Amino acid sequence: MMAKTRVKYVCANCGRQSPAKMGRCPNCGEFNSFEEVIEEVVKAAPKQAARAAGGGLARARPQRLSEITLEAEERVRVPIEEFNRVMGGGVVPGSITLLGGDPGIGKSTLLTMIAALLADEAGTVLYVSGEESQRQIKMRAERLGIQSQDLYLLTETSLTAIFNHVYELKPVILIVDSIQTVYTEEVDSSPGLVSQVRECAGRLQHLAKSSGISVFLIGHVTKEGSIAGPRVLEHIVDTVLYLEGDAFQSFRLLRSVKNRFGATSEVGVFEMQGAGMVEVPNPSEAFLAERVVNAPGSAIAVTMEGTRPLLVEIQALTSPTAFGNARRTPNGVDINRLLLIGAVLGKRMGLKLFEQDIFVNVVGGMKVDEPASDLAMAVAIASSYFDKPVPADVAIIGEIGLSGEVRAVAQLPMRLNEAAKIGFKRVLLPKLRRKIDEVPPGLTLLECRSIADALRTVLPA
Repeated sequence: MMAKTRVKYVCANCGRQSPAKMGRCPNCGEFNSFEEVIEEVVKAAPKQAARAAGGGLARARPQRLSEITLEAEERVRVPIEEFNRVMGGGVVPGSITLLGGDPGIGKSTLLTMIAALLADEAGTVLYVSGEESQRQIKMRAERLGIQSQDLYLLTETSLTAIFNHVYELKPVILIVDSIQTVYTEEVDSSPGLVSQVRECAGRLQHLAKSSGISVFLIGHVTKEGSIAGPRVLEHIVDTVLYLEGDAFQSFRLLRSVKNRFGATSEVGVFEMQGAGMVEVPNPSEAFLAERVVNAPGSAIAVTMEGTRPLLVEIQALTSPTAFGNARRTPNGVDINRLLLIGAVLGKRMGLKLFEQDIFVNVVGGMKVDEPASDLAMAVAIASSYFDKPVPADVAIIGEIGLSGEVRAVAQLPMRLNEAAKIGFKRVLLPKLRRKIDEVPPGLTLLECRSIADALRTVLPA
């Protein structure tokens, strides 16, 4: 068995490999992100190579698809329904979950609460922290009112030491805060670098799959909001969660962007309070609680977050610009969607928005990405431009095309039911291609083919 070392360079942001160090990554565009990685290459003997190529006995054999039996997954449900929704119904034994979010957003607070509840429901839980002392975690637990007897705390960064405690305690749940602080002695690099993060995550995945322990990892994020470290980290885990929210708002959104055991893009809504994260069972009412009725520049959009319909208030403000180039300032919406809608309103409706600064805000710290909110954004901008309020009982659904047409959106019945449940009497929506089987009672549908029809309906002259 012959071994030699090889040096390569890996981008810490996207994981691209290069034989030489580069000032800027050609894949993700990040500057000074390449890190040196020394790996040991083992050249197998000819007999060993032949055996690896097929001469030895295989550990697994192909099996017919029809012969494979499915057994119901036994999930561990947490007494927090918003968390269960995002996880697909509960925590699957042997799964590995990655939670990311901005610093101070509440990742450790949320997982400390989950750890205590799982300790009461499932058994022993081991919370490993490489960033905080046991006293600091104890102080947070006291603030959250946690008194669980089966929750164990450990301050450790060595993966070998963590595994020794796991084999001794045999916990049902293992929480590592954070994966960027953990290291293994077998990899010659500092904690948080690409090789360390990849190797530690791989070994924790093997631990979860071989022992049935459910593993939760907390991950740092980059300035762009993605998980720090190699992209392969998100491929290793079963579920990737992001905790989002505005630092100046109390609402937090737990969003699933990958889930092998449930639907992706699910969202759970929490409110940060003194006693910790409190779930919000009806987010639409919470987001609309402080709405000012009959205010120009305000429109209600019905969006979908995974399988959940949400009603959010989109506010717009137009004012004459004092500079040569009018400003476009979005908060909670994509700048490109705002530019597109502004161009359509200017070209198709004749609004002189080139001399107007436009500010668009989604109330509550929400981020709305789906095109179904286009029509509500356009109506809010036009409402502010003409200084005419949108009727308070109207919710708006629709995507806008470049020709000014209003296009259909998916999952319309669920959106209508949510609007009716909140108390809206009318819904402005695209022209229906086929009749909806069950329209909620008391709800009137206002159909439109273009943005011109929509504005004539809700903003009459």
